[in-house]
Amino acid sequence: MRTASIRAFAVSSAPAVLLGLSLLGMMLLAVVPMDSAAQLVVAAFFLMVMWYCRSFNTAEVPGHFPRLMIIIISLLITLRYLAWRAIYTLGSDDWISRVAAVTLFAAEIYSVVLGLLGAAVNVSSLERRRITTADLPAGTALPSVDVMIPSYNEEASLLEVTLRAAVIMRYPAELLRVHLLDDGGTDQKIDDHDPVKAAAALQRRHELQSLCAAIGVQYHTRPRNEHAKAGNINHALQETDGDLIAIFDADHVPTIDFLDRTVPWMALDQRVFLVQTPHFIIDPDPVDRNLLHSFRRMPAENDMFYHTMQKGLDFWDCAYFCGSAALLRRRHLDEVGGIEGDTITEDCETTLALHRKGYKSVYVDQPMVSGLAPETMSDFMVQRMRWAQGMVQILLLKRPFLARGLSWHQRLGYMACMLFWLFPFARLTFIAAPVAYLIFGLDVYNALLVQIVAFTMPYLIANYMVSDILYGRTRWPLISEIYEVVQSVFLLQAIVKVFFNPHKPSFVVTPKGSTLEKEFISPLARPFYIGCFILFLAFLGGLYRLETSPATRGLTLLVMAWNLLNFLTIFGSLGAFLEGQQRRSAPRMPAYQEGWLTNAKGETIGRCAIGDLAAGGAELEFDDPATVPGTPGERVVLAAYSSPLGRMVRLPCDLRSVHHAGNKTKVGVHFDPPDEQTARDTVALVFGDSDRWAYFLNRRLRPISFETGLGIVARIVWHPTFHHLATLVRLAVGRVESGRLHGKT
Repeated sequence: MRTASIRAFAVSSAPAVLLGLSLLGMMLLAVVPMDSAAQLVVAAFFLMVMWYCRSFNTAEVPGHFPRLMIIIISLLITLRYLAWRAIYTLGSDDWISRVAAVTLFAAEIYSVVLGLLGAAVNVSSLERRRITTADLPAGTALPSVDVMIPSYNEEASLLEVTLRAAVIMRYPAELLRVHLLDDGGTDQKIDDHDPVKAAAALQRRHELQSLCAAIGVQYHTRPRNEHAKAGNINHALQETDGDLIAIFDADHVPTIDFLDRTVPWMALDQRVFLVQTPHFIIDPDPVDRNLLHSFRRMPAENDMFYHTMQKGLDFWDCAYFCGSAALLRRRHLDEVGGIEGDTITEDCETTLALHRKGYKSVYVDQPMVSGLAPETMSDFMVQRMRWAQGMVQILLLKRPFLARGLSWHQRLGYMACMLFWLFPFARLTFIAAPVAYLIFGLDVYNALLVQIVAFTMPYLIANYMVSDILYGRTRWPLISEIYEVVQSVFLLQAIVKVFFNPHKPSFVVTPKGSTLEKEFISPLARPFYIGCFILFLAFLGGLYRLETSPATRGLTLLVMAWNLLNFLTIFGSLGAFLEGQQRRSAPRMPAYQEGWLTNAKGETIGRCAIGDLAAGGAELEFDDPATVPGTPGERVVLAAYSSPLGRMVRLPCDLRSVHHAGNKTKVGVHFDPPDEQTARDTVALVFGDSDRWAYFLNRRLRPISFETGLGIVARIVWHPTFHHLATLVRLAVGRVESGRLHGKT
């Protein structure tokens, strides 16, 4: 009811009517002819109005009216820009220039459409109240829950943590059952013609069966590996009967309160088929780890989707299933035959099918699942190509823009999410356009410098302001451009294949939890070497044009600045492909709590601060530099208060390291639980507290200015890139030396 009333107010209130009339007037104004001077004056006026409205939007209590005004004025400036581009700038004397100019304009049209869809989705976000099972009306019967953890090739040590976390979730024991769905030990794999693979599959099955028996989890496998993850879950649905299905990826560790905070939404409304929560990643992705080194200070790449887009989609009742960290209703899944499997993004496809039936989804913006990012750039690209291909498959095969049963705002929401994955076309076009002008002299942007200042610059500024108010806390300027450039070359190829054959892509599991024993350059770096070389040639072409074409020097300088920004982005991206050494498979996250360390005899060593925690151990800090807790290898016990459990836990550890840092003593310990209960206490302390994840997340979600973003990029790209080039030289020298040695031998 609350969502419906908010939406009704947003659509039918007096401010909305006023804004609608304003929009109509501004659209008419958008096509009024003006010379460059008049256009510049009008644009400057509207930009000042946007800036004034922005001051209200960023106040302590953001208002929807200023945000709407900013978006509408930006639309006016954008429409004027597109009208000018279409009428005056696409003409050329040769057909090659015309094709290049139209291609660039098409990329701009795509960017505008995507921006408008994003603005429509995020014009208002739904901040749902926090509720638990204690808030349900007295006498409410809680539904039974089957927790399903699909697995394919993950190590038992990784699965062990997730399974224990699932078992200790706060929920009536008689209503909770946890299931491991093992697709790596199927009959098909055990009967493989390769005896080595068959033996490995059989060993895996036995190992995981023993693990499940020890933890108290039900083990499932199936005869054949059909329809990937969707088929795995659907097979388990036939063997279980819980009212609700909670799904976690193998590396997604739930907090203790996951069911306590998600089940109430299902209990309160029988038409809710999905409760989705964010995927909170506790280690940096390869771009961050290799290049940015800002995981604890800067929004992660997926934060914009999970903490901005999903809340906007939720406002319009089209938040969708993301494959994990979610709760689904079995009865509704049965109506569509279980998890859909026509595409390789079965999660979004299933959501679309159930939204078409009129059922509701809920998004709870509370990080209650901690997961792992892909370790290498190759793994990262495997994941992103699957997402891109799957969403384009849905676009082509399911056609959400025409799907019956969806409301108009649900159609917009789905289109915004799916069209986003076509960004490689626009991104690479924007990189190629200045090269086409500077090297080949193509008239891709047939305009004078004064016209560009009057029409283009206001358009860019207005779009930046809209992006800032919508995504400022979760998407930093220029950082997202690096991520898009890094992905574009590889995603474009994958997307083109889908357009030629939408049924061809197959599901590929993203590797997680691997380690890198040595530093190396990813083979994916090759296109970026070529890109840097071409953009450098474009600089030389620009210098030549400055000398030979005095009449267009202003335009040439502007295009050279555009090319410089592209060069900086691609040159900086090289650092992302230098895979740094990474031996630690369990990432450490800050803990912000105190503990007490005792020795094996029970004697107190002292109070300490738990600096960080990981699945395997912790780093402890003692204020007294003279504290000597023991020698490496000695047994100690860490006592700490576990907020999720509401009691003290005592965790036996092995002392691994002791060193002094300034006026502190830092101690590294490795957890060594002697029994199942202690192992569960360890998991609860390390992974069980959702408030800890929320605190960490809120620290890094903050906006910065464009100038600050530019400064960050300018600072971070040089060191890793030169390190990357030094590694290339070192490898080349090594090959030469190896060749000489070979020759002597």
